[in-house]
Amino acid sequence: MRKQIIEPAQPRIALVEPNWLDLEQLVQLELTSEAETHLIEAAFTPNENEGWRAGQPGKQTIRLIFEEPHHIKQIRVVFQELAQARTQEFLLSWLSADGLSYQEIVRQQYNFNPPATCQQVEEYTVDLKAVKALELTINPDISNPGAYASLAHLQLGG
Repeated sequence: MRKQIIEPAQPRIALVEPNWLDLEQLVQLELTSEAETHLIEAAFTPNENEGWRAGQPGKQTIRLIFEEPHHIKQIRVVFQELAQARTQEFLLSWLSADGLSYQEIVRQQYNFNPPATCQQVEEYTVDLKAVKALELTINPDISNPGAYASLAHLQLGG
């Protein structure tokens, strides 16, 4: 008798990355502030670790205005806080090419408590057609108006 030990069959799960848009080429940006050392472009660069940071405390808005309307299927936002405990809230909304007002996608609060909880990664599967603008509003600390907003990373998939 001959025998051979074989590896059990493993199901293959294909993880397909969304077709991430090159936001630096596709959008015009409007934002309430930015620190000179942490420009908004850093939040769109995949290998950048620093991300964007506000130049002044309090609630901040980042608005991406598309030159041509886009179909958005995936949104990924990453927030990071390494220094202070705080409760952050963000609002993500969009404007269609024929729309007159922004429509809410998601509003969420969560707690940072370094060093245990330092990063929040949110991924949303959406079906937003003819997106003219996307707006991200960040309240960095709902109980401290002196806190500074930051955004480690933002990606949109088409």
